[in-house]
Amino acid sequence: MALATAARRGAPAVRFVLLKAADRRGFVFFTDGRSRKGRELHASRRAAVAFYWNALGRQVRIEGRVEEVSAAEADAYWATRPRASQLAALASQQSAALASRRALMRRWAQLRRRYRRRPVPRPPTWTGFRIVPASIEFWTHREHRLHDRELCVRTRAGWTRRLLQP
Repeated sequence: MALATAARRGAPAVRFVLLKAADRRGFVFFTDGRSRKGRELHASRRAAVAFYWNALGRQVRIEGRVEEVSAAEADAYWATRPRASQLAALASQQSAALASRRALMRRWAQLRRRYRRRPVPRPPTWTGFRIVPASIEFWTHREHRLHDRELCVRTRAGWTRRLLQP
């Protein structure tokens, strides 16, 4: 999914992240909390995501508040990650300047040797974020750019639905 965040001064940033869970509580993805997206999410506590399926002519946009998942949730997902990916997350300080790719690979190899016979611990900064939707828009492609748009907005009483002009 494409994740949009904003810096304190409002500068937007978008990147793709892997959706790992979707349930009644929201939409979850995992990352290093020290990364640019992690810092922006901690600062603003708001985000937007978009899914797009060109072949189906469908799009879903979600906007809402952000909360960090529990340590137990982060641990549970961490345990399912391939070992090499766990080592990569431990080796990298995501979004920080990198002296060279060689230095990163050296660090990864060192950690691989260090944790050869034991589990790779989840770094305390590696976490998950849940987007709790305030609004969800469903878009369907139609001929002549007369697309269908349905906006669902969360209220205290539940969800309201309205159609939008294309």
